[in-house]
Amino acid sequence: MNYNPKLLVTLLRIAGTAAVVLGAVLPLPALADKGDAAFLFAREAFRNGERVRLGRQVEALQGHPLQPWAEYWALRLRLDDGDASGVADYLNRHPGAYLAEKLRGDWLRVLGKNGDWEAFQRERPVLALPDAEINCYAAQAARTPDSVRPLWTGGQDLPQACEALVDQLVAAGGLTVEEVWQRMRRLFEAKRVGAARSAAAYLPASEGFDGRGLESIAQSPTRHLDKLPAGFAATRGARETALFAVQRQARNDPQDAARRFAAIETRFGAEERAYAWGQLAWQAALRHQPEALAWYDKAAGTILSDEQLAWQVRAALRVHDWSAVQRAIAAMPAPMVTQADWTYWQARALAAGGQAEEARRRYLKIAGQPNFYGNLADEELGRTVEVPPRAAPPSVEELAIAAANPGLQRALALFRVDMRVEGVREWVWSLRGMDDRALLAAAEVAQRNEVWDRAINTADRTLTQHNFSLRYIAPFSDRVRPKADELALDNGWVYGLMRQESRFIMNAKSSVGAKGLMQLMPATAKWVAKKINLSNFHPARVTEMDTNVTLGTNYMKMVLESLDNHPVLASAAYNAGPGRARKWRAERPLEGAIYAETIPFSETRDYVKKVMSNAVYYNTLFEGRPQSLKGVLGVVRARGQGEAGVEQLP
Repeated sequence: MNYNPKLLVTLLRIAGTAAVVLGAVLPLPALADKGDAAFLFAREAFRNGERVRLGRQVEALQGHPLQPWAEYWALRLRLDDGDASGVADYLNRHPGAYLAEKLRGDWLRVLGKNGDWEAFQRERPVLALPDAEINCYAAQAARTPDSVRPLWTGGQDLPQACEALVDQLVAAGGLTVEEVWQRMRRLFEAKRVGAARSAAAYLPASEGFDGRGLESIAQSPTRHLDKLPAGFAATRGARETALFAVQRQARNDPQDAARRFAAIETRFGAEERAYAWGQLAWQAALRHQPEALAWYDKAAGTILSDEQLAWQVRAALRVHDWSAVQRAIAAMPAPMVTQADWTYWQARALAAGGQAEEARRRYLKIAGQPNFYGNLADEELGRTVEVPPRAAPPSVEELAIAAANPGLQRALALFRVDMRVEGVREWVWSLRGMDDRALLAAAEVAQRNEVWDRAINTADRTLTQHNFSLRYIAPFSDRVRPKADELALDNGWVYGLMRQESRFIMNAKSSVGAKGLMQLMPATAKWVAKKINLSNFHPARVTEMDTNVTLGTNYMKMVLESLDNHPVLASAAYNAGPGRARKWRAERPLEGAIYAETIPFSETRDYVKKVMSNAVYYNTLFEGRPQSLKGVLGVVRARGQGEAGVEQLP
């Protein structure tokens, strides 16, 4: 079913009834027909490479919103055989569509692989978002091999098209030996030993590196360090191999690695010593060890990665050394310093050093942003966290245009047939170029179709006109809030956590097996069900709303009570486990914000910040009054204080 926006607007104006609007923005039931079955058969045929069967399904899908997907699959099979017939026609019929972008990218890869540079250069400018592979083909076409350098030095994966550029760069003498070593170090740090060995192929033989035994060193770095021959330092290759062993042992035990390195430190050059101490400092900071800052001082003279620089700041925060915080942030690259987190902590460091006006200027740069650090900056400026005025609801015409958007229609149809990843890509692509009014209308379409995650994502994108009731949507309120109230849990916190866990997708399943609205692991769900004597529990029921919410809220209550009734600790525990949340406490009290910032797991660190900011916005909406994030974050007491039932929680 295809909608004509102008025709719809005219009809809606004539009809002028809510029923007509509802029909315009709820296309799913009308489209749930046998066409869906034909589409799923088409997908199966594509996956099996059955061209004839796929062609029949394309015909059967005439007029269905997902026919362009079936056509795309048919063209992909042709391209795989080197046949581009029909591609240009498809691109002309679907200008600006997500699938047109996807197909053009596929075509460009074929053209690049075949060296058809004339056709490649004709089609390349139309592609909106080229990836690294296509950019490398473009560089081949333009004969500019030096453009691969940022990918090389950044340690990114190199598609085959980019490897060809590296070969050209080496042949032209444009890649230095030092740049090869720097890439190898970054790959070693990322545990990509095979890729590092591939990079080593560009080293001259005089460097003394053959790459043998790297996996063995990765498995047992101490064995390599204990057996270093007396003359190992004669070649760069042997020294870098030893540094690799130090770096790997630092991941296991930073203090032991530091002791071992100190015994051989004089055998290395100044930059090599600094590199080793930078690795040791980073791993010590991740473990909240007190030596971290002193070891960072020894790392002066080497290039630290963004991650190492970030943990230098965090190590200083853990010990409340504000001057060290300021110095570490000052050493960051300019783009990194402007990020909201480092802007906030730099302002805090300036304020601690008596530079109140300069701190205020920093706070003002991020104040008003609806996120963790924007909230904190507002409060440092004496402002409360508030919800902006609600924009006027979308008009009948705006809703009709959103409902008629072919990309949004395809996305909704993909959600219906449980192709969520593809549906999200279609939806996000279709939002490109929309102004605030169009975004609010699209968010409303998502809400009315109960696609809650798209309502949130779309409403999140507005710049000046907002609807925070969509950004912080609260579905299932009649079933969630009573359970939270029964356990005396803060409703905003429950919804803030649920929003971050699943975006209210009922059948959400994580890569590690967590399920449902509150993303419960099977073992946790079983354990909680037993603890609360939940009758008739079966693992298959975990995705049922009432079961999932009952188990999830009870688990929240348990971790909260076991961790000083502190929501920051409990949020960390919900994501990473109570044992880790407990371990990450310090020997002294910490601000809740510092505890959150210094969580070693990137996923959990981001999760806790978002859950706590979410909770403040939900409570602002629920209670109709401004809230304080700093008040909710509070102070995390020293390790061992306020803990209960430690041994009972999974």
